[in-house]
Amino acid sequence: MLVFSTVAPAVAPAPNRTDIAFFAGYVARRRGVPLPEAVLDELEAQGWRHGPWGRSETVLQSALQLPITVESWDAFDALFAWEARPLRASGGARCATYLGAAVRSFFANGGRRAVIVRAGDPWPYIETAKRRADLRRDRIRAIVPDFADVAAAPFDPFTPNTWRGLYHLYGLPDATIVVLPDLADACAAMPVPPLTTKVPPIPPEGFVECSEDEPAPEPDLGLTRVAAPRADSVGYAAWRLAAADVRQFLVRHRRDCYFVGALPLPDRDNRRPADDGPVYAESDLVPYLRRVGVLEDEGVHVAPVSTAASAFIQLAWPWIATRRSSDLPERLEPADGLLAGVIAQSALARGTFRAVAGTPLQDVVGATPFPDWGLGADSPTAKLAERVCLIAREPDGWTLVSDVTTSPDAAWRPGGVSRLVASVLRAARRLGESLVFEANGPLLWTRLERAMEELLTDYWREGGLRGETSSDAFEVRCNRSTMTQNDIDAGRLVAEVTLAPAASIERIVIVLAVEAGNAASVQLRAVA
Repeated sequence: MLVFSTVAPAVAPAPNRTDIAFFAGYVARRRGVPLPEAVLDELEAQGWRHGPWGRSETVLQSALQLPITVESWDAFDALFAWEARPLRASGGARCATYLGAAVRSFFANGGRRAVIVRAGDPWPYIETAKRRADLRRDRIRAIVPDFADVAAAPFDPFTPNTWRGLYHLYGLPDATIVVLPDLADACAAMPVPPLTTKVPPIPPEGFVECSEDEPAPEPDLGLTRVAAPRADSVGYAAWRLAAADVRQFLVRHRRDCYFVGALPLPDRDNRRPADDGPVYAESDLVPYLRRVGVLEDEGVHVAPVSTAASAFIQLAWPWIATRRSSDLPERLEPADGLLAGVIAQSALARGTFRAVAGTPLQDVVGATPFPDWGLGADSPTAKLAERVCLIAREPDGWTLVSDVTTSPDAAWRPGGVSRLVASVLRAARRLGESLVFEANGPLLWTRLERAMEELLTDYWREGGLRGETSSDAFEVRCNRSTMTQNDIDAGRLVAEVTLAPAASIERIVIVLAVEAGNAASVQLRAVA
């Protein structure tokens, strides 16, 4: 018997592409399914197979803490047992993993390429409070190694065989969107007891017309009676620290990337949600957002090192029920995978700087808590939408009604501005790295100016920069006004780019520094 299988060809790296998502989280490898040759070839090219940090064949096939690229949901499904997370340690019923659900939503909403780093097998969903508390730090640190103790896991860019979770992003120049779907669950308190369900009354007998084309009824997995993970005060503190650690890593090592996350569901005193009605009032969310550092509060001061307010962070809210989420507890999933897919699709179709607010979300059928969108500019939900990418129901259906970062600076608040600057940084850094070994002098300065001007002219023509002429939209300087004589003598090239994003109220300044023998570095600031 002959069996034919289609093998996707290896895709050449595209450093200027801005739609590729990086996922790190917990999922099991599918047994009996070897990694395709295309994946092994990519690992070989990255040095994971026979290079200086090569892994054994057993470790390679486990895909543990290795970057695995997938081009479709089917490719992910073939390699990872995303649907086999046990509800209890004793076995029995199973549910989907949050990593699997996020990747599924990413591809369903337009994503085309993702890099998966498997941090380990998923833990049982329902476990004792002590076990969950004891293992919380280890579980988070497998995806965010800096969490809670930076000295315990120092990042060494020259020793890839020590990389875990987020650290792999350093060696993936293609990736732009960072998604950590298990972070909220890892920070959550012990799942609350199963929800009680009321038995519906038996309808009276009557004539029912037969239908041959009706789809089979959806199997009842019992997951509607299992609550989604919710964070108590300790869990929110852990989430805030982890988000701040992600931000710090991006600031130091990957300024051309941004974190797309999901706020954990709040759970005051770890009480079981009510059976009927909304689980939480919208007014309850504001104190929680202040506690995680997304909103300011005169009475609560969050240290800058532990805040989630940043132009590098976009957060999705609330948790959503989709046409595919029936295999998750309470049929809810965090919306980070969906938001990442919407952003990726827009980057491919319209440009990375376009706002994605107003995008209809056909897959969404419900949300918890139910947002009270449309009650006025002073409503808690309207305030929430100023800092969080909000999903709400409008007359035409569920919609992404805001596209913002959590930055306290209004210039960096629009999501399109943050993504535009990330895209320019990526192109500028790539250009700078190609000039590292060139002789520092007027010819090189002119060459860099012209290359950056051509790049920014393309952004201006596409509507990413405002101004009647290109000179209104941006300015590139690379001459003695941007460098001292000491810089020139040391072989250090410094270029300054000032641009006016179309959605920003201020201008953004990018400083590109190229030093002989070293990687290019960038600095950012907003000016009035």
